[in-house]
Amino acid sequence: SSDVCSSDLEKVYIKDDFIKLGQALKLGRAVGSGAEAKEVILEGLVEVNNEVCYKRGKKLVSGDVINYNGEILVIEEYDH
Repeated sequence: SSDVCSSDLEKVYIKDDFIKLGQALKLGRAVGSGAEAKEVILEGLVEVNNEVCYKRGKKLVSGDVINYNGEILVIEEYDH
């Protein structure tokens, strides 16, 4: 269903200008390891801003949204 439950929303705070997709999945605890991140990305199970993304090294910036396995990860800039 298209209902987004706020409890499935995870914020991933970044200290740099960007974070790579594989790292963001790991940081947001959507996957357990970099190898798992690579696998699910290559299988086309990960969407970035509603488009399937096959690049684990894709640079994500604040405001980007990852959707994987019913979980939504939002990239946010970390306020120092």
